[in-house]
Amino acid sequence: MSTIRLDIILPCYNPPSGWAAVLPQTVQHLEKVLGPDVEVCLILVDDGSKRGVGSLEIEGLHHQLTRFRYFSYHPNHGKGHALRAGVEASKGDFQIYTDIDFPYTDASFLAIFDTLVSGKADIAAGIRDAEYYTHVPAARRFISKVLRWMLKTFLRIKIQDTQCGLKGFNAKGKQLFLQTRIDRFLFDLEFIFLASSTPDLKIVPVEVELKPGVVFSKARIGILLRESLNFASIFWRGIRLRFQSRD
Repeated sequence: MSTIRLDIILPCYNPPSGWAAVLPQTVQHLEKVLGPDVEVCLILVDDGSKRGVGSLEIEGLHHQLTRFRYFSYHPNHGKGHALRAGVEASKGDFQIYTDIDFPYTDASFLAIFDTLVSGKADIAAGIRDAEYYTHVPAARRFISKVLRWMLKTFLRIKIQDTQCGLKGFNAKGKQLFLQTRIDRFLFDLEFIFLASSTPDLKIVPVEVELKPGVVFSKARIGILLRESLNFASIFWRGIRLRFQSRD
């Protein structure tokens, strides 16, 4: 079997204390689980952090990881922007992105990877199981359910759980991801919307599960208000596409 090159892409912004000690252990563990035929490269993109990321942490990662690439810039632009920077720099056969604390189980990560390698999908999109909503703050749970309802009602996207932070893709999916423009919260929605509007692209939902004890950040009202404009933009694009398909 030929070697498979997998790039794991992580956005980073003001990471929690101790992150640089835990991250290499997580990646090394995944390398063992994936096996010797998979060459893993970690691509870390620092999205304008004001604390927690310095030369000491980055030098340590270079020392502990066989394949590691690091990018940084200022000021902060948002998770979508950071991931596009990492994806654009990626040279692997497949890309998987998630959060710096790897909040989903190993089995979930492997399910995304296996779906891609099998050729069943150009994009493997994590969807969170019912148990997920018992672990998140009430405000975040409400926002997620409202967004799902809006997607089903207005955009008619087959995968309503667009915001799951674990997704992977091959070269075709990578090309599409780089066409996204939203920098913050709704870049995932834009990506899935574009994928759903591309007839020759295979997108497969993959049920994923959170690790125990994952702590979520609070949803800030300012970001939600700004993202409502991005949702409106995607909504109108959906309307235009629907009318164009009727012509």
